[in-house]
Amino acid sequence: MLPFPSTRLRRALLLASTISAPALSATAALAQQAPAADVLPPIEVTKPGDQNVTRARPTNSDTTQTPHRPAPGNAPTDNTGSGSGSNAPPTGTGSGTASVGSAGIVGASSTVITADDIAHSPVQTLPEILAQVPGVQLQSLYGGPNGAKTSVDLRGFGAFASDNTLFLLNGRRLNDIDKAGFDLTTIPIDSIERIEITRGNSGAVLYGDNAVGGVVNIVTKTAVGGPPVSIKAETGFGSFNQRMAAVSAAVNSGPWSTSFYGNGIKSDGYRVNNALDQRNGIGNISYTTPDLTAFLTVTGSDQKLGLPGGRIVDPSIGVNELLTDRRGAATPYDYANQQTASVTTGFTKTLLNGVDLIVDGGWRQRDTQSGFFGTVPTPSFASTYNDAALQTWSITPRLSIKNAVLGLPSTILTGIDYYDSTFREARSQFQGYAPIHTYDISQRTLAGYWQHIIGLLPTTDFSYGARVQSTAVNAADRYDPTAPGTFPGSDIQASPLNSNETQYALHAGVEHRFTDVFSVFGRAARAFRTPDVDERVASGPSFDPVTFAPIPQNFQLKTQTSQDVESGVRVRTNRFQVQTSVYLMDLDNEIHFNPVLFYNVNLDPTRRYGSETNASLRVSDTVTLRGGMAYTRAVFREGMWAGNDVPLVSRYTGNVGVTWNIWQNYLVFDATLRAWSSRIMDNDQANAQSRIPGNATADIKLSGQYDRFFWSVSVNNLFNALYYDYAITSSFTAGRFSAYPLPGRTYVVRAGATF
Repeated sequence: MLPFPSTRLRRALLLASTISAPALSATAALAQQAPAADVLPPIEVTKPGDQNVTRARPTNSDTTQTPHRPAPGNAPTDNTGSGSGSNAPPTGTGSGTASVGSAGIVGASSTVITADDIAHSPVQTLPEILAQVPGVQLQSLYGGPNGAKTSVDLRGFGAFASDNTLFLLNGRRLNDIDKAGFDLTTIPIDSIERIEITRGNSGAVLYGDNAVGGVVNIVTKTAVGGPPVSIKAETGFGSFNQRMAAVSAAVNSGPWSTSFYGNGIKSDGYRVNNALDQRNGIGNISYTTPDLTAFLTVTGSDQKLGLPGGRIVDPSIGVNELLTDRRGAATPYDYANQQTASVTTGFTKTLLNGVDLIVDGGWRQRDTQSGFFGTVPTPSFASTYNDAALQTWSITPRLSIKNAVLGLPSTILTGIDYYDSTFREARSQFQGYAPIHTYDISQRTLAGYWQHIIGLLPTTDFSYGARVQSTAVNAADRYDPTAPGTFPGSDIQASPLNSNETQYALHAGVEHRFTDVFSVFGRAARAFRTPDVDERVASGPSFDPVTFAPIPQNFQLKTQTSQDVESGVRVRTNRFQVQTSVYLMDLDNEIHFNPVLFYNVNLDPTRRYGSETNASLRVSDTVTLRGGMAYTRAVFREGMWAGNDVPLVSRYTGNVGVTWNIWQNYLVFDATLRAWSSRIMDNDQANAQSRIPGNATADIKLSGQYDRFFWSVSVNNLFNALYYDYAITSSFTAGRFSAYPLPGRTYVVRAGATF
């Protein structure tokens, strides 16, 4: 669970303090390819040699046939030992632009970001790299230099983005059963081989719950196919006393290979009480033979983060802390600490010609400790301390069958997913005090799925698939009325929950290639998302609307479901590529926090629709241009807010960029401009308050490499735009809101060497 109070408590503190306090204690709120050919690249489902064990990906996501130089510090795979085996796609184009094309799901709109694209990016954090993909929006409450706790939103889910975007690491789920989502900063950027982004509902068949807005699959490097030994070390410094270091090493010996990637960062942060201290690591051992591969991957992270709270703006009393004290803290003592660890292992064995058995499983643990002390100079009686532990076990066996069906090329992927998660949170007034509430929640999911890709014609691929998933939830609350910080008559123990529900996901898609250059695609799908534990803890109502007496919570909410359709076109030449698509998504029982009564409810039906386009042009062997834009509408389609926009979603987003290899990789220039339109503030479903202003940021980077040494100088937010992408408005005072300002101009200098 994200180290914050429950959703009900978080929002209650947020909204109550917009009335009574000069500074809002809102810190705890978390809102929510290929070269032209006779046919597009065939879909590749995991087989021996692909140590990344992704369930579906293209055999070649590169988009250019011409040789290129990699980004400084990102040497070719045959020199680094960081390649991912014979089936890995080539390194990127050196253009800093993501590839477009199928990420293994026929008919889907998708983007592939390579390691070289990441190395060329002027921005420093993984969320910001993802935000350069059309349609991806961000929400950040902390302003940290590492993007800590930043929410990534695909297709307009606003405050609940983390529940509707599914993150995978090497094809395995990272989303947990709480609202924390997945903190991207826990993955060392240098460890990433590529990122596959598949938009919309279709990923739900292969991966299950939460794949509503889309799926982001982060594929890490291994040492397979590399030199006997390779080492890379890097250090850097930047604004706000930022210090960072990163190291990686890889070893190969016969069928065995091992790799390690680690990094650390410390920073005072942009604002008061905004310091970050974080360390991450990921290690891998691989065994590779022609008919058997096996792997063991271990990850860990330790993060300490100060939570500065929001800045109050209230015209009725003449307060505007965005102008008078932008970098100040409303909550000078609040903090969030998090420790994570995971172990994943598995193997791929060829049973028959064209038939592979893939078995993998793992364990993941996340511990969080957080303290919330209010906005007063000293800790108040309303303080809250949370100590939570979340543990997940999983096993996911599957079969890949690649044999002709009725004489037609065919790939079948079928399997079973089992996940067993246990969550325990003790909520007290202060650390060391007896807990007021102790929540114990367990969730077990068992699913079976089938996805079939068939080549109907040499120019036409068709796929269909289905998943059936059973989810069992047990939840209990132990309330201690004698614990310090309790107030008789104001709290009560929640009712237990014991439920079992079956849901299903569907997908059908088609791609047709008219020529070597031009193709069309389309799909239809159904997805779902189960309420997370935070939402269940804050399900209600919590108070009687007449007497205001406490009412037991019941942990019960309906499962959100979604149906969507999408179609688009792709154009690819040796120098130019473009992908554009339009989509329509209708949702039922979308989960929403009621800001007046302080509990979660299922909304009236909502809708998302829009378009996304991205393109790149290789002007010459040394200059590449790229750009993208998206139109995103998220609206209520029924009920009291019918026709209104869903909060925290910008209608228009776009980006343009350039990479210029000025002098044979000794000097390279990269630049990106990202822009977005205004968005409704959180808690303003009526669309009656002022909006979060639209803005734009420009980022530039100069880098170079000589022999084994490399360096870079980056300036982010070059024109010092003073902006914020999250704000929450008061339910009771018109015009009053709390905003979370983000840094102005910053710089980072880095240098390192490879051995």
